[in-house]
Amino acid sequence: MDYNIIWYILVGVLLIGYAILDGFDLGVGILHLRSKGDYNRRIMMNAIGPVWDGNEVWLITAGGALFAAFPNVYATAFSGFYLPFMLLLIALIFRAVSIEFRSKEENPRWRNFWDWGFSLGSIVAALLFGIAIGNVVIGFPIGSDMEYQGNFFDLLNPYSLMAGFFSLSMFALHGGIYLNMKTEGDLQKQIQGWIKVNYWIFVVFYLVFSGFTLYLKPEIIANFSFGQIELPGNKHELVENHQTLISVFAWTIVLLNILAIMNIPRMMAKGREGWAFISSGSMIAAIVMLFALGIFPNLMVSNLDPAFNLDIYNAASSGYTLKTMAILAAFGLPFVASYTIIIYWTYRGKVKLDESSY
Repeated sequence: MDYNIIWYILVGVLLIGYAILDGFDLGVGILHLRSKGDYNRRIMMNAIGPVWDGNEVWLITAGGALFAAFPNVYATAFSGFYLPFMLLLIALIFRAVSIEFRSKEENPRWRNFWDWGFSLGSIVAALLFGIAIGNVVIGFPIGSDMEYQGNFFDLLNPYSLMAGFFSLSMFALHGGIYLNMKTEGDLQKQIQGWIKVNYWIFVVFYLVFSGFTLYLKPEIIANFSFGQIELPGNKHELVENHQTLISVFAWTIVLLNILAIMNIPRMMAKGREGWAFISSGSMIAAIVMLFALGIFPNLMVSNLDPAFNLDIYNAASSGYTLKTMAILAAFGLPFVASYTIIIYWTYRGKVKLDESSY
């Protein structure tokens, strides 16, 4: 294993962390308007109150790691995704302002306005996250100069839009499972009803989206084959020499993903709230890993010519830079993980409203 692969893994770990952690607080926002009454909505908002801003640190860190390790990918992605990224920032900012401003006034219209802002901001962010992943899988119009040659509407293709709604259903389910841990009484029973419905909505999207992916991009399972199947674009000799190991790992993730999805209703039926959330988080981690394995060793796929793909070698920083940053990451990543664990441990348990609550 070389530093290019290590940084592919590290960026993936950061994105997985973001998808799991910010995924559930986006899910809470998606479900927010389904609750009735000011008290219930405050309970839901305070369920993520102490942690939502820390969750977004993982996205910022992933962006920084991508810039440092794979600058060509960062430049191409941010130029191609410029407008969607601005929309994402607006959505995240608006939902953050909604959380802070909602309870500043007693006026029902004031609170209802910010409730809508919180929910719509969460929905837009979840959709854009899925649309971005969908475009990474289906490919971009990238030229030989590593520049994006399309426009905003090229990103809104049928596959990426389906990916967006798949992401929306996944985060809604994940958010409901998190709320089930943080609430009690009638509100918790109501949320459990949402989870049952959202689970089957997610399963339908999962099956349809998986079939659509295999139909449009059959080469995405090349790394799942134990034989030597040629991937489009540049494939480094190191990757070819470890095809069997990659395939074993890929099929292990497929199995774990299926088991995690099946374990969610099982844990919910047994009333094991924490294990249901762990299963949901494991499901999200497995899904992100499957997409990463599907395009590996590429980071951005060109749909103009496979020779124009940006992979972990032609888009990377120098070997010395990757090595130096790996040493720094060995200290920095555990720090971020430790901070996250401490915050969640401190604010564990059911939500109780007090004078400092949102």
